[in-house]
This record gives sequence, structure tokens and C-alpha cells, in this order.
Amino acid sequence: MKKGIHPEYKEATVTCACGNTFKTGSVKEDLKVEVCSECHPFFTGRQKFTDTGGRIDKFNKKYKR
Repeated sequence: MKKGIHPEYKEATVTCACGNTFKTGSVKEDLKVEVCSECHPFFTGRQKFTDTGGRIDKFNKKYKR
């Protein structure tokens, strides 16, 4: 690898929207994410359903369900 062209790798603090924080390595010092392993439905087993703008009702009406 060439010297002087690679960014400095340092310890980063990752902050999730749910409030969870943890440390990892990155070229940035602070990272903000929307989901993490503490709040993601795959890891928690809890499913979150959000109906934005009546999309489910619109689908049901369109296909007569």
C-alpha cells in the first residue's frame, strides 16, 4: 500500500435513533444510524407495521380484499 494516501482509521461512536450507542472502527468519528441490532425486527423478533398515507387501505380497495 502506498504511504500517505489512505485516511486515518480511528475508533468511532455509532448512535442509533433508538438511543443505543456502541463503538466500532471507521474513518469518521461519529456515525448516526436509523436501526441497529437492538431495534431491528430481525434481531428483536418484534415486527413493526407502519401504514404511511393509507397504502394498505388503498391496496385492499384496489384488489377488493
